[in-house]
Parts: sequence; C-alpha cells; structure tokens
Amino acid sequence: MNRRSFILSASTAASSVIAGSVATAYAANETINIACIGTGGRCRHLMKSLAKVEKVRIGALCDVWAVALDEAKKLADPKALASKNFRETLALKDVDAVLIGSPDHWHVPLTVAACEAGKHVYVEKPLTHDLSEGRAVIDAQNNHKRIVQVGMQQRSMPHLIKAKELIKAGRIGKVVKVHMTWNRNTNRVKRFPLGVDSKAVDWTMFLGSAPKQEFDEYRFRNWRWFWDFGGGIFTDLMVHWIDVAHWVLGVDHPLKAVSLGEEVNSKDVWQTPDSVQTILSYPDQLQMYFEGTFSNARNGAMIEFMGSEATLQADRGGYVIYPEWNKKGEQEEFILGKNPTRRGADFYDEPDGELLHLTDWVSAMRTGKKPSAPAEAGVGSAAAAHLANQAMRGNGVAVWKD
Repeated sequence: MNRRSFILSASTAASSVIAGSVATAYAANETINIACIGTGGRCRHLMKSLAKVEKVRIGALCDVWAVALDEAKKLADPKALASKNFRETLALKDVDAVLIGSPDHWHVPLTVAACEAGKHVYVEKPLTHDLSEGRAVIDAQNNHKRIVQVGMQQRSMPHLIKAKELIKAGRIGKVVKVHMTWNRNTNRVKRFPLGVDSKAVDWTMFLGSAPKQEFDEYRFRNWRWFWDFGGGIFTDLMVHWIDVAHWVLGVDHPLKAVSLGEEVNSKDVWQTPDSVQTILSYPDQLQMYFEGTFSNARNGAMIEFMGSEATLQADRGGYVIYPEWNKKGEQEEFILGKNPTRRGADFYDEPDGELLHLTDWVSAMRTGKKPSAPAEAGVGSAAAAHLANQAMRGNGVAVWKD
C-alpha cells in the first residue's frame, strides 16, 4: 500500500462515517445482539466488560478450539449458539454485531466478512497483518456502512483525552519527540507441554491464509511471536502507544523506520525478537522512538510527549507534566489509576479502558456517529508497526513508498 492510496482511503473513511452514513441505528432501549469470534483469553476479558454495557446480549460464540468455546459459554447468554465456523456465526440473522478476538492474520478477513454480512465490528489491534490489507478493510467499513471500532482503548481513557486537549492547546510547547516503551521482565519464551488436544482444534481453519504446516500447540497458544500469525512486539504492544501518538498529534504514518531486534531469550523458540527498538521519522522533523523487551521492566509501558516547554509522560493510569528546567511552570498530574507510584505499569484497575471503549462502540451503533477508533485509525497505527518490522527484517531501514 503506498502513501497516496493510504491517505485517500483514510480521508474517504473519515468523511463517510462522520457524515452519519451508517445503515442502521439502534434505539436506546433496544437490545443489541453480539457474537464473539475468537474466544481466547483476550476475547473473554473483553466479554467480561461487554457484559457491563446496558442492553447488550452475547448471543453467539465462535472459536476453532472447543476448550475456548466452553470457557466463553460461561460468560455469554445461556442460550448463545456456539460454532467452530465463523461463516455459520455471521449467517445468523439476529446477530447485529461481532467482537473479533482472533489472531492477527484473521482480523481483516473476519472484519471484511462481517461487514459484508451486515454486522458492526469491534476488532482487536493490530487491525492489519500486512500493509496491503488496509484498503480492503477501510472499503468494507464504508461500502457496507458499518461501525468498525479497533481495540485501541487508550482513545477512550479520560486522562489521555485530557492530555490530548492540553497538548493541542500548546501546554508543553512544540512536540519534537515521542518516546514510547513497553518493557516487561517475564519468561514468555520457555517451551513446555500445554496439553492441547489437536482433535479439539480446527487447525485448518486456524491457519486460514497462512502456509500449511503441522499442528504445533506452542504456536497455537503463542501465535503472536510467529510471522504467519502475528508480528511480535511492534504489532502486539507498540501499536497501542503509536496510536496514541498519531491520535494526539494528527499524523497517520511514518516516513521512515530504523529498527533493531535481538533474540535475548527467544532464540530457536520464537520467530520474532524479544527485544526491539525502532526510530520512526514523521513530517515536520518529528521523531518517535519505541523500545520493548521481556528482559527488563524499567519504564514499563508508557509514552512521553517531549515538547519545547515541558514533557507529558502518560501510562494507562494517568499522566504527569514535567516542565523544562529553564521554563516557568509547575509539575502537574492527573492520576486515575489505583497504583500511581509505579509509573508505566501495564494495567490499572482504573480507568477500565475496555469498558469505556466497548461503550463507545455500542454508543456509535446507536447514534450512527463515528467511533473513537475507526478502521482508518487502525490501519494507520498498524502501518507504523509494519514499517518497523520491515526495517528490522530487512537491512535495518524501511522507507514509506509514495
């Protein structure tokens, strides 16, 4: 996908949704029936939040693994229909929308199929598994007049909404750099028996467009770290913060990426590196830098907007503004998380980003208004991660092609 077609697609999507061209809106007292496709751990976490949204019923479930389906049944309507075939699920006439929690390589095919079936979509990030998929998913959203919400829930968090307003108002001056981290110190690599019965898995369906290969329970349960199904740390973790940066600063994709990746602990187990760094360049001399590892948790998961007057550091629990040493102003903070002393924690009890983001999606379905993270936003944020991966897997540098 080149820059010109990307911008055209994004512009078309934005104008289409803003214009209120959604085919169907739901009354406030009308129950919306939702099917969950890909009911693994992440999807079931979202289901717990979805159950808190008023006038929503989880009426159908779909997964290639019988165990995941059985676990999801505990969170759905007792009469929910279960299937291993997504086509059967999408054919259900009383299903209004779908929540997609599948591996990355299924995000676009499922989203496109759902839009074609007349369903609204909430789909986990990264929206795309490859740069070439962007146009198809944006067109599906627009041509079928569907509400598509990408699971980049930071856009629905109150403290980040406020941070965006402050930065746009010039509170920290001109932003010249953005620093992002997602560092953990956890053993995510070690192989051990997982006890997955291959007979309980529709492996052919799981593979989808991926190359044919023998069933591997480790790849099945750890798909994020294999190129056929995921994209490693850049697509799994960086996408969250790069999306915040794009959203706050009004940019859509980098011009160039310079990346490094190392196999500190993952050699001969993962295909993707377990320690990565990338520098992304944007118009107007703006640089963004991301680092991620599973071997050290320093700085945790956070984003810093570095401005000429101050730096705004944020994570999922709040933000702090640090004035430059030679500038006037006091340190300022807005903390919602219950553990504010640990800056950069992965997760907080507050705010409940998933609940807020799902509520925003349901509200968009009822009103026909644009959701906070439509398809064009998902395409742009994923594009930055794909460019970073291209650089890392190539000669260290990748340039956006016009």
